Amino acid sequence: MGDFYQNGIITTLHNLANRSLQDLERELMEFSQERPMGLILPSLYSELEGDALPAILDELAPAQYLSEIVIGLDRADEQQYRSALSFFSRLPQRHRVLWNDGPRLRALDQQLRDQDLAPREMGKGRNVWYCMGYVLASGRTESVALHDCDIVTYKRSMLARLIYPVAHPRFNYEFCKGYYARVADGKINGRVSRLLVTPLLRALKKVLGEMEYIEYMDSFRYPLAGEFSFRRDVLNDIRIPSDWGLEIGVLSEMYRNFANNRLCQADIADVYDHKHQDLSAENDQGGLSKMSIDIAKALFRKLATRGITFNSETFRSLKATYYRIALDFVETYHNDAVMNGLTLDIHNEEQAVELFAENIMKAGEAFLARPMERPFIPSWSRVISAKPDVLTQLRDAVEEDHEEFSRSGGSYAAAN
Repeated sequence: MGDFYQNGIITTLHNLANRSLQDLERELMEFSQERPMGLILPSLYSELEGDALPAILDELAPAQYLSEIVIGLDRADEQQYRSALSFFSRLPQRHRVLWNDGPRLRALDQQLRDQDLAPREMGKGRNVWYCMGYVLASGRTESVALHDCDIVTYKRSMLARLIYPVAHPRFNYEFCKGYYARVADGKINGRVSRLLVTPLLRALKKVLGEMEYIEYMDSFRYPLAGEFSFRRDVLNDIRIPSDWGLEIGVLSEMYRNFANNRLCQADIADVYDHKHQDLSAENDQGGLSKMSIDIAKALFRKLATRGITFNSETFRSLKATYYRIALDFVETYHNDAVMNGLTLDIHNEEQAVELFAENIMKAGEAFLARPMERPFIPSWSRVISAKPDVLTQLRDAVEEDHEEFSRSGGSYAAAN
């Protein structure tokens, strides 16, 4: 249970009373009459074969306030897409599965690519972007939540608390970021957020001086959380990265597009755990190593757009400052773990800090070497301006896939 303290410049909505799920959902049902609600689930096909996603669907099924669930399916062939249609058929809500690797969506992607409007690389960012486009095309929801499909501790109350701030008709929030304690199995998790993002933001303050953008980013208790919610109008103008910088990119776009009083963060869970990435110390193209480089580059790009000039000396100073701050954090987290009866391996923590320090330099070098790199996917408003019928094409492609492959799926087509 959190306290009422407000830190930073973003409103924090705490869990002060452990309000019952029944009360929350009763209100959400009332809100849905004025603000229909939806959910985006970006998924790899492999997640359908794991333990987390089936349990998530069991939890979601009773969420009657949801008008639509949009599933983005990556890395699936035709047989796997058919299997996915059957897998998600247990959901009683209207739902659609975007077969991102199917011929119809591939053809649309090629049309956009020909006009330099398509996502430049595969990944979660691309998946989320197309799901956002379908939400705009469908027009069935006003408030939309998004969360990952690998949450092994998922409870429906997470979704209720996540979407509540943007669904309440008398709240003025356009965006809500979820947060939670990354504690599971007697350990403190969330290494990239704890040991990279927070100390890197503090180091940027020391090297660059006080900046509202850095203060804004440092206001989020768990900036890398994959759970957030927004009003539908947010989707038109947001530009998101296609790499591991997605969460940082979304927060940065909300800072660019909206006043701080239209944004909030909410405590959505007491316990949270999901699939863990390897540190990948020997391979900076995978695991937490690649993630740390992409995240650092995302921050550097955003600061550059705010007039900050970087050079090699800046990054060397930043690395040294980060390293000292991060090592101090290791001691802080260790003491916190001990007091709470948890375990934390100081050696492994310091190894991660050493890797992240090196990757800050790699991110800086990559930024200086490719200053004109465009990792952001164009906003949907730009795409619509260049190709006015794109949302109709997207909706039709999804619906045609659904109709064609549902016909052989028995009760699935009849139920949807």
